[in-house]
Amino acid sequence: MLAPLPVLAAPLTELAAIDRAVAAFTGQQIGVPGGAAQPVDRRLRLAACSAPLALSWYGNAQTSVLVRCPDAGGWRVFVPVGAPRAAEAPAAIAVARGEGVTVSVAGDGFTVSQPGEALDAGAVGAWIRVRTAAKADPLRARVVRPGLVELPVD
Repeated sequence: MLAPLPVLAAPLTELAAIDRAVAAFTGQQIGVPGGAAQPVDRRLRLAACSAPLALSWYGNAQTSVLVRCPDAGGWRVFVPVGAPRAAEAPAAIAVARGEGVTVSVAGDGFTVSQPGEALDAGAVGAWIRVRTAAKADPLRARVVRPGLVELPVD
């Protein structure tokens, strides 16, 4: 008689790692406005990726983060981003639409900045679109203080 061979379980992606990646991408923790609305569903069984996860904003209003496994035949997950509750008082606008801002990029041991234009209004901590040149594609940056926005670098 032949004995059944044990089934080897394929390695899975750690779902908490997806939560951490989304928090790093948005700059906000789960449940905080601007961060993931809730943790990734723990019932998901996603194959492990050999390459780092790819994250990008999804949708015109950027209300979700698209998390992809860039491997051939890889998976993708859409993570909804929480918005401020209506009961919360609106924060004071720190950057007005059309205002000139300093766009700062800071990394491990370096800081680079250049002038830009705010394409959206936003309070401190809000994510807005900015442009660094007239024909440049808009970038998404976080308002640090009036007149200063930053692009996160991992």
